Amino acid sequence: MIEKANSGHPGLPLGAAPMAYTLWTKHLNINPTDQKWVNRDRFILSAGHGSALLYSLLHLSGFQLTIDDLKQFRQLGSKTPGHPEYGVVDGVEATTGPLGQGFGMAVGMAMAENHLAAQYNQPGFNIMDHYTYALAGDGDLMEGISHEAASLAGHLKLGKLIVLYDDNSVSLDGPTDMAFTEDITKRFEAYDWQVLHVADGNDVAEISAAIEYAKQHTDQPTLIDIKTVIGYGAPDAGTNAVHGKPLGSAHMSYARENLHWDYDPFEIPSDVQDGFDENVRARGIATEEKWNALFEAYAVQFPELADKFLTGFKPVHAELDLPVSHVGESESGRNTSQRVIQALSEQLPSFWGGSADLFASNKTNVKAADAYEADNPLGKNIWFGVREFAEAAAVNGMILHGGIHAFGSTFFVFSDYMRAAIRLAAIQKIPATYIFTHDSVAVGEDGPTHEPIEQLMGFRAMPNINVIRPADINETTAAWKAALASAHTPTLLVLTRQNLPTLPETENLADEGVCRGGYVLSPAHADKPEGILIATGSEVKAAMDAQAKLREAGHDVSVVSLPCFELFDSQPAEYREQVLPASVTKRVSIEMGTTFGWERYVGLDGKAIGINNRYGESGNPDQIIEQFGITADAVRDAYLDL
Repeated sequence: MIEKANSGHPGLPLGAAPMAYTLWTKHLNINPTDQKWVNRDRFILSAGHGSALLYSLLHLSGFQLTIDDLKQFRQLGSKTPGHPEYGVVDGVEATTGPLGQGFGMAVGMAMAENHLAAQYNQPGFNIMDHYTYALAGDGDLMEGISHEAASLAGHLKLGKLIVLYDDNSVSLDGPTDMAFTEDITKRFEAYDWQVLHVADGNDVAEISAAIEYAKQHTDQPTLIDIKTVIGYGAPDAGTNAVHGKPLGSAHMSYARENLHWDYDPFEIPSDVQDGFDENVRARGIATEEKWNALFEAYAVQFPELADKFLTGFKPVHAELDLPVSHVGESESGRNTSQRVIQALSEQLPSFWGGSADLFASNKTNVKAADAYEADNPLGKNIWFGVREFAEAAAVNGMILHGGIHAFGSTFFVFSDYMRAAIRLAAIQKIPATYIFTHDSVAVGEDGPTHEPIEQLMGFRAMPNINVIRPADINETTAAWKAALASAHTPTLLVLTRQNLPTLPETENLADEGVCRGGYVLSPAHADKPEGILIATGSEVKAAMDAQAKLREAGHDVSVVSLPCFELFDSQPAEYREQVLPASVTKRVSIEMGTTFGWERYVGLDGKAIGINNRYGESGNPDQIIEQFGITADAVRDAYLDL
C-alpha cells in the first residue's frame, strides 16, 4: 500500500504487526458484518500514522474495505485516507493522527462502557460488557494529553481499558532518548495502572498471554509495554529512516527476502484469509448472535431498561420540558443552563457530563446526582479535574462509543486547552456538547487571563462547529435544544456569568430563532428598517436599549439577535434576506470580543463595536464594559456616525 502510494509510514505497521494480529485474531470481539454492534470491543489506533496496518486488518477481517480500496491508499477521495477517519472507513472507531488524542478518546470509551454497565446490567444479563483497546506509540505518550488522560483513567480504575504500547524507542526525528527518557513503568504505576512487559514484540504467544492477563485484572487499566523494532525486516529497521517514508524498491526487496514473503503485492494467501475469516469474522458473528439472544431475554424481563438502553444510542427527538421565562425575570446564562441540565438529567437517562474542576462556577453539576467515581459508576457528575484537553477528548470518546449524550465544561477562555479535541470532534462529525461559561470581559476582577477576546471568532472559523451565544433565559434553553438535536455537528454553548434580563418576545421567538441561528427580535416600525443593530449574548440588551434611544432621535432600526453564525449561514437565502435585507447598509454589530469577522454581516459601510488589538482588564465588570464602550449610548453614537 505504502509503496504504491509512494507515501505513508511503514515503520509502525512492520514493527507492530504481531501485537495487532494477536489482538484481532485471538481477543478482539467485533463483527465485521455489523460495525455498530453496541457491545463490540473498541479498538483505537492512537498512533494513527500507522493506518496501513489498520486498513489491512479491516480488509482481512471482512469490513467493507476491498483490495481496490487498499490500492487507493492516500489517494484523493479514497476509503483509505492518510490517517484513520471515523465515518469514512468502515470499522474505524475514531479519527486519529494528532498524537495522544486516540489515547484520550479510548479513556472516554472505557468510561462510557463502565457507566452504561452500571446503569443497565442485571444479574445474569451483562448486556454492556466489553473492552476498550488502544495501540499507542512513543509519540502518544510524550503528548501532554496522555498524562491527563492516564491520570484520570487510573483514578477511575477503568479496568477494561487496555493500551498496547509500541515501545520501539524511535520517533520521527531520531532516537527517543534525545527527548524522552522517563521510566514509563514507574510513571503509569504512579497513575495506578497495571503495567505488563513483553520483551519480544514478535512473540505472539507472550503478547497473547499479556492481553489475557490484562483482561482478567479489572481493578486497574493496563499498559502492556511491548518492545518492538520499528520497520522490522527492513534494512534501516530500528531507525527513524523507516518511520515516515516508503522503503523504496531496493529496500522492499530486502525486506521481502528477510521476512520470507514471496507473494505478489496485494496477493493474500488463502490460509491467511481463512484464518481471519475463522478467528475474526466467524467468531465475531457468533459472539454477536449470542449477545442478541441475551438481549432478547433481557428485553422480556426488563423491557423499560432495554428501551432506555437502546434510546441512548439514538439522537434526541423527544419533546423535552425545559425552562421558559417571561419579561421581568433575569438570570445568568450559566444558571439557566444548570436548570436545563437538571431537567435533562431527569428526562434523558443517557445524559451525563462534567467539569474541569469548575462545577461551582460552570453550574454544570446535576444537583440530584452523585459524582461518577470508581466506586460509584452510576454517578452522573464527572469530576474531570484540571484536565481540559483530556476532558474534551474523553467526551468525544463517550459519544463515539454510543449510548451517551455527553458534555464537558470549563471557562470559555480555557477552551484554548481543548481546541484540538474540539476540532477533532468537528472532523468526526459527532454531536459533542461543550459548555463554556464566563464568556466575556464581564468576568471582571479575574482580569485579562480569564477574559476571552478572540475565542468566539476563533471557533467560528472552524468548519462544522455551532458556536451559540444566547442572549437570555429563553435563548439559552433553545440553545440546549439545538445542541441535543444536532446529529453531526459539535456545539459550543457560550454562557454568561452575569445576569441577563429576559428580552421581549424571546418566549415566542427564541426556539425557532436560535435554531435558525439568527432572527429579528425587535423589528422596525416601518416595513423596511432604516438600519440594523446586530448583537449576540448579553449585548443584545444593549442593542435593544440603543434601538429605543435611536427611535427617540427619529431613526427607525431593527434589532437582530444572531446567537449562531453557522446556523444562520445555513438558512435559505430568502430567510437571511428577511433578517438582514441587503438594501439596508447602515448596520452596527455589538459583541464583547474581537470584531474580526463581523464584516460579513455589517459590510464595509457598517460598524463593529467590540474589543480589538488588546486583552481585558481587572476590575469592576460594569466599569470595564463602560471603558470598552460596549453600551447602548456607544451603539447609538456609532449608528448616528453612519
